[in-house]
Amino acid sequence: MSNQQSPPVVLVFSAHDPSGAAGIQADIESINRNGSRCISVITALTTQNTEEFRSILPQNIVNFRNQTELLMSDISANACKLGLIGSALLVDSIADTLLNLDKKIPLIVDPILHSGTGANLSNENIIEVINRRLLPMTTIITPNIKEAFQLTGKSNKAAAASDLIAKGCQAVLITGTDQTSPRVINTLYLDGEKAIEYPWERLPEIYHGSGCTLASAISAHVAQGKDIETAVQVAQEYTWHSLKLGIKLGKSQLHPNRNF
Repeated sequence: MSNQQSPPVVLVFSAHDPSGAAGIQADIESINRNGSRCISVITALTTQNTEEFRSILPQNIVNFRNQTELLMSDISANACKLGLIGSALLVDSIADTLLNLDKKIPLIVDPILHSGTGANLSNENIIEVINRRLLPMTTIITPNIKEAFQLTGKSNKAAAASDLIAKGCQAVLITGTDQTSPRVINTLYLDGEKAIEYPWERLPEIYHGSGCTLASAISAHVAQGKDIETAVQVAQEYTWHSLKLGIKLGKSQLHPNRNF
């Protein structure tokens, strides 16, 4: 394959989920299925399955930097997607990497502060560094409502989105999968524009990795040069269908069927 035919590349920093439902495997499957290619550096190892989250082991910072530097010396990325990071040191290192690239690339942030089974995966230091270092360079951030409130200290969805935009995010997509409303309402906020609501049928099952799937699909389309609204719309359609066709491999949450 010649360089002219090579697909856009998404650089992913994310953790490993042994179940394959979320984390780096979700990123790889979603990005590849949406027409881009994924290159990655693992941020942390997790001990989890579809029922339970037990522990997280962040990557050694020296190893992480060495892996990232060697990778980026060889392959250029068209976008970067962040998932579960694991430590404030790793957040700082990722910010340094993005600032030192030869060209600025879009950054898609999925701020995973809790696991799908409810475990807390963050602390005040991680949140502070995300706010201070990553948000000023973020193209789009995709928190659920709980994460948006935790990042901003706000208790209103629109106020949380305004705060994230004020901190530097170009766009904020607040998802509603963690709510109990009859329909899932995802809301896109762009600076100075009217919020766009996307209502989706709420599916009856509980899924592991839906947020990873959505953010990664967005990153694939942003890497291809699509505008934010188009990338968000196409990625939501892909994610909804991957959930509707979900597969029960474990005893609890379903795997999104990202290769449908």
